[in-house]
Amino acid sequence: MSHRSTERFSLRVTPAVRRALAERLPEPVAFAAFEFINGPLLDNPHRVGRRLLAPLDDRHSARRGSYRIIYRIDDKARTVTVVDVDHRGDVYKPH
Repeated sequence: MSHRSTERFSLRVTPAVRRALAERLPEPVAFAAFEFINGPLLDNPHRVGRRLLAPLDDRHSARRGSYRIIYRIDDKARTVTVVDVDHRGDVYKPH
């Protein structure tokens, strides 16, 4: 199955991710994550990250230094939902 298309994916961001980008993450990390989320992630979300293993196998993870951006892809609706951005040591733990 090919995931390539000229149409970009649309973006959804959870309130927790909005807070993390605006308040919690160090400014350089938040800026890099914001740029990635609004750029390469929407161009080809399957290529820039990897599918996680169970029980998180409905999500993908993309690396940005020691931080991870966790997202879901809905190919039918062509939507990417960013569900978490955090340090790699914390992002996979239940919140």
